[in-house]
This record gives sequence, structure tokens and C-alpha cells, in this order.
Amino acid sequence: MTPYARRGVHGQTVEALARRILGGEIPEGATLDLVALQSELDVSLTALRESLKVLAAKGMVDARQKRGTFVRARGDWNLLDADVLRWQFEGGRTTEADRALLRNLAEVRAIIEPAAVRLAAERRTADDLTALDDALRAMGEDDSDAGHAVEADLAFHRALLKSTHNELLERMEMVIESGLAHRDRIVHSSPHGENPVPAHQAVLDAVREQDPDAAEAAMRALLDQAGRDLERVDGDDETKGPGPQ
Repeated sequence: MTPYARRGVHGQTVEALARRILGGEIPEGATLDLVALQSELDVSLTALRESLKVLAAKGMVDARQKRGTFVRARGDWNLLDADVLRWQFEGGRTTEADRALLRNLAEVRAIIEPAAVRLAAERRTADDLTALDDALRAMGEDDSDAGHAVEADLAFHRALLKSTHNELLERMEMVIESGLAHRDRIVHSSPHGENPVPAHQAVLDAVREQDPDAAEAAMRALLDQAGRDLERVDGDDETKGPGPQ
């Protein structure tokens, strides 16, 4: 599914409502006061209803006679939707719900990426290797901008999935990407993360040599390192205690 276009008043309204629901400001089961929301968001009732249709398509809200429009239970939300994942992680916060979702995504990656990299090792083309080389080169550049490191990491994992030449696996980037980007922003903003280049280089070397077993082992080692980095940052945050409110 193509990510929702974030343009204009309509797009801003969709995102404002989504973040409130995902952040718990509008809880599961709550009936929405459309008149109050219309006034608060300063949009027309038509624009508000059109925005709610987007969220309804993602399983987040529904409307019933006599009850009105309400927030559905979290179990009904399409958590694999790229927009829902992005909305969950945007906003400059890392809540316990965010961390739980990151742990879930880490488990999904541990299932998908080692198997995917085996296919990449068997099927990669010269163009695939060029894309992986370019991403790894960007990852190794001396750039203090965390955003640069995040984008380079995402480019590498996109290129790996593309190297499988499996259309459905390639689409998994939309599931993995939002959680990976948020994890990277947390880790790359900390001075204590391990250098990611050697672990990624080991994956690329095995893919280049068309060695599926080595590629899978290298990917599992990379994912283990990613988990250690996040645990280390979490530990630092707990040591520091809560910041200013």
C-alpha cells in the first residue's frame, strides 16, 4: 500500500487525529465529538469526515447508527500499515507503547531478514551489489547528522530486500522501515552505539560471494548488534531518570 500523501489541510487533519488516537489522547472505544473536533482543528465538517474515512480504511475508527464515530479497539488497527507505523513513532517521543512495538518489529525482522538475505545471496545482480555498495559507503561517511546515518541504513536494507527479486518481500520494506528509522534515530543520537559498518560489511561480503549460510549468519549477528544498541540506550535513559516535563 502506498503511504498516505501528507499534503494540505486534509493530510494535516488525518495526521493530527491519528497521532491523538495512537498516543492515547483519544482512547480506544471513545466516541468522537465531531463538532468539537471541527472547531478545535479549524476545519470544515466535510474535511473532517473525509479525514476520518482515511483512518477508517486503516481500521482505527468506525461509525455506527446511534453511536456515532468511535475509536476501534487496538486489535482492529492495521498495525502493519506504513502510515500507522510512522504515526506511532513520529512526534519526538518514545513511549512504552513505542518500545513494545519496536520489540515486536525486532522479532519480525529476525524472522524475515535472515531468510531474505539468503535469497539475496543467491539472486543478487551487479546492479544490486552497486546499490548495496553505495549504501554502505554512505553509512561509513564521517557525518555527524543522525539523519544521514538513518537514511544510509534504510537504503542498505531496502537494497537487500530488493536483491531477493521477490515482489512481496520487497514490499516488506514498508513494514520494517518505520520501526527501523525510529530505532536508528534513537541509537544514532546516542554516543554509545557500536559502529554499524563492520556488521553491514559482513552481510554484503557474504551476499557478494553468493554464500547463503554466511549471509544468514551475518544478518543474525547484525540484528543482535542492533538489539544490543537499543538496550544500551534504554539503559542509559533509565539511569538518567525522567527529564524535565
